[in-house]
Amino acid sequence: MNGTAAGRFLARANSARRFFRDLGPGLITGAADDDPSGIATYSSAGASFGFGMLWAALFTIPLMSAVQLMCARIGLVSRRGLASVLRRHYSSRLLWFACLLLLVANVVNVAADLGGMAEAVELLTGMPSLWLILPITALVLSLLIFGSYRVIVRIFKWLTLVLFAYVGAGFLSHPDWTRVLEATFLPRISFDRSYLMMLVAVLGTTISPYLFFWQAAHEVEDQKASGREVGRATTIPEELRKARTDVLTGMSISNVIAYFIILTTGATLHAAGQRDIQTARQAAQALRPIAGELAEELFCVGLIGAGFLGIPILAGSAAYAVAEAGAWRRGIARRPRIAKKFYAVIVVAMVGGMVIDYAGVNAIRMLFWAALVNGVLAPPLIAIILHVSNNRLVMGEHTNGRLLNLLGIAAAVLMTAAALGMFLAK
Repeated sequence: MNGTAAGRFLARANSARRFFRDLGPGLITGAADDDPSGIATYSSAGASFGFGMLWAALFTIPLMSAVQLMCARIGLVSRRGLASVLRRHYSSRLLWFACLLLLVANVVNVAADLGGMAEAVELLTGMPSLWLILPITALVLSLLIFGSYRVIVRIFKWLTLVLFAYVGAGFLSHPDWTRVLEATFLPRISFDRSYLMMLVAVLGTTISPYLFFWQAAHEVEDQKASGREVGRATTIPEELRKARTDVLTGMSISNVIAYFIILTTGATLHAAGQRDIQTARQAAQALRPIAGELAEELFCVGLIGAGFLGIPILAGSAAYAVAEAGAWRRGIARRPRIAKKFYAVIVVAMVGGMVIDYAGVNAIRMLFWAALVNGVLAPPLIAIILHVSNNRLVMGEHTNGRLLNLLGIAAAVLMTAAALGMFLAK
């Protein structure tokens, strides 16, 4: 290898190292977005409408990235989470309105994800899912309270790699690629209520309220944990650059997986006439092209791993919001004896979700309904985020650019229009 070639190789290696070094909260947030509710909703979209929702998985990449990037920027520039910013710069009514929307969405989502995990374990072990909800809740709480969220991420992020099996299954299911491309780039949008309900659910499970609060809070936590000075004027431009790389990567990976879940279920379940998914066993059949007889096991491992990543973020984002609103000590990195009220909110969110599960609602349907709730509650929170990220008292010279504002407004408008259409359609 001559000197010029060696120099190019070293430059590429250094560039790759910088790229992977910049990945952090955005990548974790993207992984957590494909939680059990997301997996079930995307599977239902593919089973019910075939390739008809593929456009949404692609279309939401810039919209989701813009909203999450605004949240990351708020955290990095203000050195505060979203609720803390609202408490300092806005009225208490707006603060508690935002917290209430988040709490409602998160408790329903926790319930759905716990139920989905319980059904996955039932499929693996044969034990009744209702018996499993309490021990799963206790296990997640124990890991959060007596363990460490970083340990949870380190262990369970590898299980979520199973979700990439949908990419392989999508190709092995041999879809009609002409129809796939048409549905992706030339969508036929229906104004039928069932289609609009599914669209709201897909948008809601992709652009979810809990991710907004978690992104901002986790950016601050990550900076503190790494020992870097958060918010110092000379470091902010570099931190914002890293955040952009991190968020775009995490959201793109999340949506690519969503795209292939819809594609795979459309090419398998929908094509086979299985249009209404009621159980985890039915949803798992989409992985048969790549896993064969092990499809159920593969599906369950991915669902369980996604749950262990997503549920702590759901409960944690609620705790961050309420603790910031009340100016309490907070942080996943803090021990419970230091941040008792913060962990109390986590316990309340988890127990609230568990109680809903014992109402006996079908787990797969509840996962879909959780996505629907997120889709209805997200637009007002996006409007709040847009206002905050354009407020010079909060952001100084780092307010949104035109593109970020246009994408944020587009996300809020699209989600609002879909929700209104759903309520008004016959």
